[in-house]
Amino acid sequence: GLVALGVLFSVPNFFTKERLAELPGVVPKSQIALGLDLQGGSYLLLEVDIDKVVTDRLRNMRDEVQRAMRPNRASGRERVQLADGRVRSDPQAGAVTLRVRNSVQVEEALSRVREITRASALAGISGAPVRPYVVKNEGDRIDITMTEEARRYYTNDAVKSSIAVIRRRIDPAGNKEVSIQPQGVGRIVVQVPGDDDPERLKRLIGDEGQLSFHRHESTVTVQDAEAGLLPPGRVIVPFSEDEAAGASLVLYEEPVITGDMINSASASLNSDGGGFQINFSFDGRGARRFGEFTENHIKELFAIVLDGEIISAPEIQTPITGGQGRITGRFSAQEAQRIATLIQAGALPAPLQILEQRSVGPELGAESVRAGAIALIVGFVAVVIYMVVSYGRFGVYADVALIANVVLIGGALSLFGSTLTLPGIAGIVLTIGMAVDANVLIFERIREEVVGGKGPVRAVEQGFERARSAIIDANVTTFFAAAIMFLLGAGPVRGFAVTLMIGVLTSVFTAYFLTRMLAGGWVLSKRPQTISL
Repeated sequence: GLVALGVLFSVPNFFTKERLAELPGVVPKSQIALGLDLQGGSYLLLEVDIDKVVTDRLRNMRDEVQRAMRPNRASGRERVQLADGRVRSDPQAGAVTLRVRNSVQVEEALSRVREITRASALAGISGAPVRPYVVKNEGDRIDITMTEEARRYYTNDAVKSSIAVIRRRIDPAGNKEVSIQPQGVGRIVVQVPGDDDPERLKRLIGDEGQLSFHRHESTVTVQDAEAGLLPPGRVIVPFSEDEAAGASLVLYEEPVITGDMINSASASLNSDGGGFQINFSFDGRGARRFGEFTENHIKELFAIVLDGEIISAPEIQTPITGGQGRITGRFSAQEAQRIATLIQAGALPAPLQILEQRSVGPELGAESVRAGAIALIVGFVAVVIYMVVSYGRFGVYADVALIANVVLIGGALSLFGSTLTLPGIAGIVLTIGMAVDANVLIFERIREEVVGGKGPVRAVEQGFERARSAIIDANVTTFFAAAIMFLLGAGPVRGFAVTLMIGVLTSVFTAYFLTRMLAGGWVLSKRPQTISL
């Protein structure tokens, strides 16, 4: 029954996806996916900008502490007077620092700071809360220093968030065989089989996707701002090359709406048919802010900024209260789709640096498939011939079990939708040798029993029983080694480990149980006087 299931789950690999869709529903549809080295594609090794992650966290902490020092009528708190008027953050030292002007207020400031740090506690590995900051006080100075455990936590969190965003950008429909895995500390490996354009992939992944909507500062010209007359809370932001290369606007630094308030985004043709536009819809919070702002700022420019560049700055004509909008401009179809994908997928938690990139052509992948297939066939045929020559009828039984073993491996890989790589093929070739290794142990043990004077039935029975412990010990240790490779390895190492672990399980089943059924059935039914091994 298990072998029949293996055949059933292996069958889909011999059909195209189109032909498979036409088959009855009882036929499984999952297939073995070919890895990057077998069908070609793009490979990128990325590194998350950990310094930016730490800087952002410290800036958030600085802003929270700054707000906490302000007066609060609801709670009856008074303002805490700071020596230089503001809280400072030092990314190099990993600390936030403030000086209290009046020594009488130091304890009050400490109390508010500790309240903030307690509220920002993290869940440690054991589940117990971990404080991400250490608070120290010396005179009128208070230092809030990030702990090493918090750095590791924020790093891992940034990597996980980056992987989720990258996956939504590359594979929004979830139907591609994309591999995105963490590697080491702060690094991510991206493999996209079938995609031979790493430059397009780099651009799609590399953009941070930070979208925001800003009010235009109409009272200050760009020339005045560049001459040093830029008021506090205002910034000069350039237009993107596609929109108005070389031009800039003075905007309010604080955004009215941020990208996390957008529910969906898509690209479509402009209503006048001249180019493409990006359509978007807000969540409840964004729709409310968008409606209120457009209602109160008629005839003003409203700048839409993506990754530090203005991609559109339309004039507000009427209030927009429906929670939907559009970004118009001179966008090509590809550019509009790219921006829509960035907005839809969300922003990266930190910039990504590309450490390595390579592209594997389909010709090289096809050559790898041929080489792997030849290795598999040669190894298989050599083992089959050797077993028949060495053990006669019993060797034929071992070969039948070996064929069943390969079928079961294929069925298991198909069932789990695994990706087969060149190292994975190496794992299958190794498994072929391991599968007959168990039979060799059994058959040699049967020989010893026959030489010791046992009858055929008793010799076969004792051979299987007494070889069992050695077979289990050998395969359990191999399985542990493969499991460790899977847990600690990445990429090709994992592909090898997966096929090896599956092969260990199937080889024990086929080599011991299936061969025993065949050999034992023949001995019990024929009752030979002697057996030849």
